[in-house]
Parts: sequence; structure tokens; C-alpha cells
Amino acid sequence: MRILQHHVDFIEYTPIKEEIEHAEKAKKEKVRFENIVVLFTAVEDKDNLDIAKRAIDDVKSSLEQIKSNEILIYPYVHLTNNPSGSGTALKVLKEMEKYAKEVGLKVHRAPFGWNKQFSLQIKGHPLAEQSKVFGKKDIKEVPKALEAEKKLKSFWYILQADRKLIPVKEFDFKNHEKLKKLTDYEINKSRAVKQMPPHITLMRRLEIADFEPGSDPGNLRYYPKGRLIKSLLEMFVTQKVIEYGGMEVETPIMYNLQHPVLADYLNRFPARQYVIKSDDKEFFLRFSACFGQFLMAKDSHITYKQLPYKIYELTRYSFRREKSGELAGLRRLRAFTMPDVHSVCADLEQAKKEFIIRFNLSKDVLKRSGLNDNDYEMAIRFTKDFYENNKDFINSLIKLHGKPVLVELWEEKFFYFILKYEFNFIDNLDKASALSTDQIDIENAKRYGINYVDKNDKKQYPIILHCSPSGAIERVMYGLLEKAYMESKEGKNPTFPLWLSPTQARLCPVNDSFIKYCEEIADELEKNQIRVDIDDNVESVEKKVRNAEVEWVPLIVVVGEKEKESKKLAVRFRETGKVESITLEDLIKIIKEKIKDYPFKKLSLNRMLSKRPIFV
Repeated sequence: MRILQHHVDFIEYTPIKEEIEHAEKAKKEKVRFENIVVLFTAVEDKDNLDIAKRAIDDVKSSLEQIKSNEILIYPYVHLTNNPSGSGTALKVLKEMEKYAKEVGLKVHRAPFGWNKQFSLQIKGHPLAEQSKVFGKKDIKEVPKALEAEKKLKSFWYILQADRKLIPVKEFDFKNHEKLKKLTDYEINKSRAVKQMPPHITLMRRLEIADFEPGSDPGNLRYYPKGRLIKSLLEMFVTQKVIEYGGMEVETPIMYNLQHPVLADYLNRFPARQYVIKSDDKEFFLRFSACFGQFLMAKDSHITYKQLPYKIYELTRYSFRREKSGELAGLRRLRAFTMPDVHSVCADLEQAKKEFIIRFNLSKDVLKRSGLNDNDYEMAIRFTKDFYENNKDFINSLIKLHGKPVLVELWEEKFFYFILKYEFNFIDNLDKASALSTDQIDIENAKRYGINYVDKNDKKQYPIILHCSPSGAIERVMYGLLEKAYMESKEGKNPTFPLWLSPTQARLCPVNDSFIKYCEEIADELEKNQIRVDIDDNVESVEKKVRNAEVEWVPLIVVVGEKEKESKKLAVRFRETGKVESITLEDLIKIIKEKIKDYPFKKLSLNRMLSKRPIFV
């Protein structure tokens, strides 16, 4: 059974024509429901009454999160290529209706066997659109690693810079409010989102990204401004990894599910996969660049002289079949962009030295992207044996971080890694989201057959480090938006870093007679790789300035007779709120100083605001 679940402001449908001989009786007139959850439902071959009940139980649980109690079961065979017979389908749909009433839901059902014309308006919250699949396979689709992870026994501590390891129940969280939120989030494992995070409103209003009605909530559309921000972050992280020594490659996004090595690795990694069929084989969509990079490393001839061997890919995209209730705008997606750099190291000592270099790389990438040390908290996970034998190394990481960290300690190793850390952003709903991460992997070299030739001309299995210096690019965008919302609550002007701002300077002519002069100024700014636009709309200059403020434009320049005669520009600096009179040359110097060493890309929107479409 497949269900497309929509929480709608309204739905209207009109039965038009009977599609099957034994269609249910219905009037050919418009039917309308408001503030209701619509279940577009396809009954598949071999579906039964038990599956119908399980579907309603799942729907009821999701309705509790969105505080709704009314559903419309809408037959929609187009969701499947494997439909049941019409008799079975109607029987299952009726059982769904009956059982839903038994569990306390208010239920309606659209007539079965009709071609219907419909229109609807979906609500704008992260749980408004959900895709669900029920059947005999749905239990088996949960990877073994996810099931095993639930059974792992963890011991939780706080590790301080003075090397003290304190049980979380004994730690004084005074002055460590975000660390307390991270601790509660990790221990309770409350991943579901019950209200809309502030960044979703902002990403829409700023025309950055939005939900795609033709897909599901785990796949977003990016408007020109959002694509620019995302692209610049991708370029920046890639630039930093190449400077670090990463060799950029590209690998496939799908792999053979029956490949013995890959299948074994899947069962060691706690993530849900997408599985697709091609001819007579099943393939899974990658959730990281590990698969392709490891297969490439296996085929490489590596000696101790080339170690650490650093290989990098910016995966556009990686895929994880996250639960629908956990999806939340840019924070958690099913298709995301992950910078992934692996280092193949000769031994643990070399791996630890490389790990520290990458730790500092990650902190630098986040800082220069606009997320400072105070914006995130660190969690670190390791086995008891590794901690006992490597206390100095672990404590050196805590010292570099500069504040207490959350520790998850395992008595025994289950995963392929013996140590892993994450920098976690804590958002306005007290949810924690991993940004940068790195792992010490002691299994996969042998699993994949990756080896190197040592000084004695003998083959050895290396240790592999898995690092994403920024985490998913979408997560960085989410963090910047959530941080901006926090700052707005403190009375500050929310903004992006200047190098990421879609428009860096906006020219506001006081009337049409100064548009040509604004174009001359804009030409000069663009020559210096500065993104500039002109508000040529027929509005007051005050309205133009207000509009620029709403769009978070960092530098707003009013241009009139005074500015043209004096050759000085009245520049409003959003970050400080001050207005200064400066020359065009000085403005260029100020901007170039702030954006130097960052990548540049033109905004793919018309320079003139009047010629731009409104996306949202």
C-alpha cells in the first residue's frame, strides 16, 4: 500500500466519469472539505486487512503531531505500478475506513472507481506532505545497523578541558545551556519535528528554497538566490579541502545491492537506503561518498610515500530515506549535498596526527562560513578500550575545542569506527544537527581490500578517516538562517556573511533620472566582482530602503543629486545600522577586503529589480 498524505487548507473534488464497471454510486457534483488530512491511497497486489490497519495506526500517530483528527481516504491507483484487483482494493479501503472510525478518527472516503477532478491547497508546515509505504517488505527495509544501534548500551559523560570525565547526571550545566540541550536531545533521541522551525519561514520569504509539490518534503527546490548561496558554499568547502590536499574525484550515485563488500558495509552503517530496480538487479542510492572512493582506493597502487592518501568528493547528491516525521526544511533531507574527504593513513599514530589537522580544518570552514565556536556544541563517541589507550589524544581535541563536550562511551565496538566526533548546531526548537564530523575507521580497508606497500615492500591494511568539514551544505544554510533568527530576537539585524549575500550592494535611485548614473556605478562594482542590483521600481526611496532591509541586503546605497555632484555615496551598513558618506573607491575597498579569499559567482537574476520574477 502506498499513501501520499497531505494536510490541506481545503480539497475540492468532482466525480466525472465511472472508470470501472462496478464503481461505487456517486453524484457528479463538487465535494469540498477544509482543514483535513487527505490520504491519496493506492492498494497494491497482496495487500490485506492487516496492512490497512497498520497504515491507519501510522496515520493516527502522525495526526497527533499536527493536531488533526479528520481524514479523507481518496483512492489513487496512480501511485503504484503494482495495483491489486478492484474487488480487493475496495475491500481494503472500506476496512481502512471502518478501522479509522474505531480508533476515534473522523473519516470520509471519496468514491471508488471514478475518474475525479480535484484541486487542493497544502498547508505550509514540514509535516504537511508525507509519503508512506506499507507492505510485507517494510519491516525488512530497516537496515541491520539501525536495529542494532537501538540495542547498543551507551554511557553518557561530559568531558572537560581539564581531562575530567563526569557522568551527565553529576555535571553542572550552569553556563552551558546549549550543551544541556544537546545532551537531552542525544539521550532522548527525539528526532521528530512537531512545529515549523523558523528557518523554513525565512528560506521561503528570502526566496532561497521551498518544498517541491511534485516531490516529497525531503527534496527541495532552490530559487536563484538559494542556488547561489548553496553553490558558493560548495565552492568554498571544495577550495579548502583542495588546499588541505584532497584529490577531487567523482563517483556513481548508485551501487549494486548484491555486491558482497558493499552489502556488508551497508549492514554496518545506521542509515536507511533507497533501493531501485534496473533490469533484474537491485541498486541502492549512496548515502555518502565512501562506496565510490573506497572502490577507487582499492584499485589504486599506494605506497607509504603517498600516505596520507586524501580523496575527496562533493556528493550532489547523497540519499537517506529519513522518516517523514523527522524531515524539516533544510535541516534534515532525503537528498543532500555532502562534502566527503577520506584519508588513508599508515597506522593509528599517523591517523591521529591527520585527525587533528582535519579537526582544525573543520573549525575553520565553519567559522569562515559564518558559524562560530559559540554556535555549536561538540559530541564525541568512542569505545572504552580506545579511550583508555588514547586519553592524551582525545583530551587534545577537547582542548582545541575549548569547552566541555558530550561523550557517548561504548563498552564494546559495534560500528566500523572506534572514534567519531560531531559539531552540533542547536536550533530554535532545541534540536541538534550535526555539522562537521570525522571518524577513525579500522574495518573498511580490509573489507574493501585497500592496502599500501610499506618500507619493507610488504602490503599492509591502512586506517581510514571519514570527514565532512562542514557537514551537509544544506545544514550550513539551515544553521545560518536559524542563527539569524536568534539574532533578530536579540534586536540585531539578521544577515548573511557578505561573501554569501545574493545582493552585496543595492543602489536605490531617488527617481528615474538617476538610474543611468546607478548603472555606471553598478558597472564599476561588477568589474570588481561585487554583486550589485538597482531598485528601478516606481516607489519612494524610503520604500526601496525598507524592501532592501527585508531582503537582508548588507549595503544599501541611496543615489540622488547630492551623491552625483559630490561623488560620495550614502551607504547604509546593515550590520551596524550606520549610514556613512564614502566614495565609490572606498566602498569597493571595504567590500573587497571582506570578501577576499572567498569564491565569487554572479547572481543569475536581472540587475534591475523591476525585471525580476517573484518566486514566492
